[in-house]
Amino acid sequence: MSAVPARTDPVRYVAIGDSFSEGVGDDGDVPFPGWAGRLAVGLADHLSGPVSYANLAIRGRLLAGVLDGQLDAALALDPAPTLITFCGGGNDMLRPGYDVDVLLGRLAEAADAVAARGIRLALLSPADPSARLPLGRMINARGDAWAEALNGFSRERGLPFVDVSRDAHLGRAEFWSEDRLHMNPLGHQRVADLALHAIADGPEAAVPRVPDATRTSVATELRYYRDHVVPWVRRRVTGRSSGDGRVAGQGDWAPVMPSRPGGPGRLT
Repeated sequence: MSAVPARTDPVRYVAIGDSFSEGVGDDGDVPFPGWAGRLAVGLADHLSGPVSYANLAIRGRLLAGVLDGQLDAALALDPAPTLITFCGGGNDMLRPGYDVDVLLGRLAEAADAVAARGIRLALLSPADPSARLPLGRMINARGDAWAEALNGFSRERGLPFVDVSRDAHLGRAEFWSEDRLHMNPLGHQRVADLALHAIADGPEAAVPRVPDATRTSVATELRYYRDHVVPWVRRRVTGRSSGDGRVAGQGDWAPVMPSRPGGPGRLT
């Protein structure tokens, strides 16, 4: 474990990843949507000081695209980041030839590059939408294998790790948006709370009290497949991605001020 910086040290936090880290599905009324933006606000509150925040994540990116493009951009930020969160591999699970060892090898190279700069790296496993998706059993098995690999890697390297995919509560429909592939504001907030606890010794994440999801009708199911599944299949067949032509939504540092006074906190 690296030395603990004082809470007065500057915190410059950048997120890299795919749609999950981009914040897709979070339409809540917050200054920085998505779990990463919510984490930035949580860090500012917990540390009782301003945080600089950037988010380079782009939907549809495979792990290689995250590490080849976004990581370089993160390391090139001026001033340099002090904290990077990485969550990737979720889109790789939907592709043939999925290989955990290959992905882990790429991640190891990236972790070496981050460590060489003296920057703190935190890892998250992708959210697991498999409970209500076609091919859910395959996605779940691949997600568990990737989460286990990330858990072992983080232990070896002494890195904070947030096992989102195997969280005991996030499989519930109440945490997911209409497309069933991305989390809604409740889901993003829970992930932010889990990450704050793992990264900055924040409070244990409380389970939100939400009503049970109602059973969907046949008409609703048909509309779901028409509006979400069919377009996804069409993109796979044509080799397109939902992120084609998109750029990072928060490509440079933005100040995040504490929303409330609090006691002294620190990054662990």
